[in-house]
Order: sequence, then C-alpha cells, then structure tokens
Amino acid sequence: MKKVFLTVVALMIASALLAQAPVEVAKDQQALLKSPDPKLATNKKLVYDYWREVLQATDLSKAEQYMTADFIEHNPSMPTGRKGFMEAFKHFKPKPVKATVDNLVTIVAERDIVVLVFREELDNPKAKGKKYSTTWFDMFGVKDGKIHEHW
Repeated sequence: MKKVFLTVVALMIASALLAQAPVEVAKDQQALLKSPDPKLATNKKLVYDYWREVLQATDLSKAEQYMTADFIEHNPSMPTGRKGFMEAFKHFKPKPVKATVDNLVTIVAERDIVVLVFREELDNPKAKGKKYSTTWFDMFGVKDGKIHEHW
C-alpha cells in the first residue's frame, strides 16, 4: 500500500512539473507598439491597426488605406492581391472596431517585417475534456507604408 501511495505521489509531482504553462495575452497592447526605431514603431502600428480595422472588424472600405494593390498572399487557401483579398472577405458583415486586437500575445518587428503572435486555446489530446493554450502567428511585409505581403 505504501508503495502505491508513493507511486501516486510521484506521478502527481511529475505531472505538476510537466504541466504546460498557459500562454498569456498582452495586458498593455499600446506598449507593444513602441520601439526606439521610429520606422519599426510605424510598421507595428500599421499592421496593428490593419488587423483591428480590416481583419477583425472586416471593414473592407479601409483595405486600400492599408494594403498595396499587388499585395502578396502566401496562404494557399486565400487569393493574392488586394482585389482577391476583398473578394474573399466580401461576405463578412463589418463589426465595430475594437480598441485592441483579440488574443494578442506580442508584436515583433525587424526591417520591413512585422509579426503578430496570438493565443489560441485547443483541446488537449493528452487529457480528455481539458484545454491547453498555444500560439500562432501572422507575418506581414511592409512596403512604402502599406502592407505588401502576408505569410
């Protein structure tokens, strides 16, 4: 009995040590937009506002403001070009623009690239009925003050 008890305690400790730490969303998204490099700060704000106003709120009237006409899309299930983008999203009804981006973890910028990292909650395949959080990202190329590319 004592051996079973010690085994159970050992398993509980091991599972606690192996438990996945949840992904946390950013508490201050405005702080993520800052950078000592003004160009990087501008690019971050451009992509952040594009996500909030065009994608999250599905306001296609603002697509031209944010995207180049020859926008390159690397997602094989989406058309390329601003026109193709607008065609793909035309069935979505616009929603109010939120002050923040849903589930945003962080923003990273380097040269003309901006990456938005998001939190996602999924079913845990190792623990039936439980969830776990993970991340996914979208990466954008900026050219001449507009979004030119998406990965």
